[in-house]
Amino acid sequence: MPPHLGLVCITASTAVRYRTITRKRLLEHSLDGQRKLLDELYRSNIQVLDNALRYCEAEGIRLYRMPSSLFPFSDEDIGREVLAPFAATLARTGARALERGIRLVMHPDQFVVLSSDSAGVVENSVKILQMHADIMDLLAQPRTPWALLEIHGGKADRDDALVANIARLPDAIRCRLGLENDEYAYSASEIHAICLRTGVPMVFDAHHHIVHEKLDSYEDPSVGEMLDKARATWVVPEHQLVHISNGRTSFNDRQHSDLISTMPSSYARAPWIEIEAKSKEDAINGLAGWRAAAG
Repeated sequence: MPPHLGLVCITASTAVRYRTITRKRLLEHSLDGQRKLLDELYRSNIQVLDNALRYCEAEGIRLYRMPSSLFPFSDEDIGREVLAPFAATLARTGARALERGIRLVMHPDQFVVLSSDSAGVVENSVKILQMHADIMDLLAQPRTPWALLEIHGGKADRDDALVANIARLPDAIRCRLGLENDEYAYSASEIHAICLRTGVPMVFDAHHHIVHEKLDSYEDPSVGEMLDKARATWVVPEHQLVHISNGRTSFNDRQHSDLISTMPSSYARAPWIEIEAKSKEDAINGLAGWRAAAG
């Protein structure tokens, strides 16, 4: 089977666009007004999510990363209250995704730092992760890395704290958690070691790897080696997920380019690939020839 390529959050076209709201705007209203605003926003975003899944099905896209801001403020009491009545609707949406073989994943934002030396930051990180896990539960997604919640290692040189805090996570989070290498704090080999200690799968990002190691090619032997080491951390190797992007102005530019012009040859054996390119579905479409050759 050729790799499955994944769409990240929105489309370059206007086909998939979600609504959001700032805290400032929300707090301008009474509690009843806040509930009304969130109810309207959640209804709209559920419809957009359904549209996104239909879009993925029509385009043959089997992986969809839902936005972290799918249900703003649902990590707070008022958001949980407003979201709760949509449980049956969301369960139907999630069931349709499973029936159609569309994998749903999430990538909580940069405020999730489980390795922080601040107890408050760690507490808030768990709160944000719990919101994502609650969304996955509402969507009736399995408590396995199939419904991945992928995060970075966070604060550098805090391996033991990261391992300890992962061990304390509620099952709904920990059973879905994956760790991704990054450009600065945690190299691929360092994240791999933490994944072995925690029993969570590694999400290998080849672009982060080449930036961190200052490599000049995706064909460096370490790329394929880390891909294989990462796969061994997955209980179901066929569910391994990796990321790809290209540098915008140069090979080692950490900023993402619009399209993917260079793929690691080793990624032909990666079962699931999230395409982290600015042009979204255009980048996926541009990889049709590569994907056919990989199969």
